[in-house]
Amino acid sequence: MEGWLAPTELAGGFLQFLILGLVIGSLYALIALGYTMVYGIIELINFAHGDLFMLGAFFALGLAIWPMGVTTAEAPLPALVATVALMLLLTPLFCAIVNVSVDRVVYRPLRNSPKLTVIVSAIGVSFIFMNIGLLWRGATPVKFPDLISDANLLEGTGLRFTWKDLMVVAVTVPTMIALTLFVRYTRLGKAMRATAQNPVAAQLMGINVNRVIAVTFAIGGALAGVASVIYGLYIKAVDYQMGFQNGLYAFTAAVLGGVGNIPGAVLGGLTIGVVGELAKAYLGAKWSEAVIFGILIVVLLFRPTGLLGARTREKV
Repeated sequence: MEGWLAPTELAGGFLQFLILGLVIGSLYALIALGYTMVYGIIELINFAHGDLFMLGAFFALGLAIWPMGVTTAEAPLPALVATVALMLLLTPLFCAIVNVSVDRVVYRPLRNSPKLTVIVSAIGVSFIFMNIGLLWRGATPVKFPDLISDANLLEGTGLRFTWKDLMVVAVTVPTMIALTLFVRYTRLGKAMRATAQNPVAAQLMGINVNRVIAVTFAIGGALAGVASVIYGLYIKAVDYQMGFQNGLYAFTAAVLGGVGNIPGAVLGGLTIGVVGELAKAYLGAKWSEAVIFGILIVVLLFRPTGLLGARTREKV
């Protein structure tokens, strides 16, 4: 979609671009939820999250190739279902274990250090993950198994919305709802909110702060794992640098929606997806990033906490 395109040049015009933007935005939102979970509790911008997402995609790829041996949608339906189910079960577990381990080894000893120290450490972990990915699969992009049908569900309407598009939306929306309900109504969710508000007071009230933070990293890692599977199945290609760009968009989505706000992360992801696709269609691909970050700057100038972020007093 390079250069200027009139709406009549592509089926569905504006509405088609809107659908594509919402789907792509849902992918960004899935990744952004992991950023939001961790920042909401300990105010850490975990820059390694994007590269954890990349490692999850490589792990899911390995599951499809071995032990399942399923690499195409032409495989028998039971094998397809079993392969996708295995990826959605084991990849989040793998990413959760890695994320909790990083917290235990790297972040927890620095819990009382200046925030800049922890941020630099997170950047260091990001580079370590990226190089692990490079050693794991090499520098060349790898084809991800094409397991979900590309059949159009809106045949005859002039629009295109496939099973893959439906998969992305059907995973993102329930995940956001489940996370919101978990944080708001469960006992552990209340402990998370108490820890986010005041860790010292929470500890004095008998809350195991380190355990709450570990669970938060586990959930954040699991979200990265789910996002990596959905991304691989949708995009059908993965590489060791995919975590950087997608992580940047996801972080931008979290900031735009309000860092620490779960519905805000989804709204930010959807906004970036729609704006990016419309900019590609009507202004050209080279302008899409400029438009996205330009809108981000404008929003933050007038609402520094993001679209759904609440204004809070700085903790002292």
